[in-house]
Amino acid sequence: MIFTSIYSNDDQKAYPGVIRKMIEYLKANDFVNMDPGVYELQGKDLYVQVFDAETGSVEEKKPESHKEYLDIQFLASGEEKLGFTPYSEKYEVDEYIEERDLIFYKSVENEGFIHAVPGCISVFFPCDIHRPAVAVKAPMTVRKVVIKVRTTLI
Repeated sequence: MIFTSIYSNDDQKAYPGVIRKMIEYLKANDFVNMDPGVYELQGKDLYVQVFDAETGSVEEKKPESHKEYLDIQFLASGEEKLGFTPYSEKYEVDEYIEERDLIFYKSVENEGFIHAVPGCISVFFPCDIHRPAVAVKAPMTVRKVVIKVRTTLI
């Protein structure tokens, strides 16, 4: 997992090239004023989802992971908490939606939380279970950008 911001001065040389390229993409676009939708950058290997989401309680938001993609999650507006924990085979799958490469889990342990504000970037690899859109204080609408990167590009 990587957590950074478009406003940070991180030395990104250690990041895979596609992640560095996508951070530059996030810096160069105004996602608050962009129409929601899916934008293909390299077909289904690399694409961007722009959408509005409603944050909610930890109990309302399911922990999830992916097999074929990593997520680069960017918060354009609002604030949210994102849960994270390493994948473990002991976690019971609640639902697997193969066509969306989306695995939901019934529960996880040792979950940490990140407080994201506009500009924050979270990179979740297939080994990272994550729980997006958890409310910080009260539910709110946030503008999210999720870049899906096929693992073969790393």
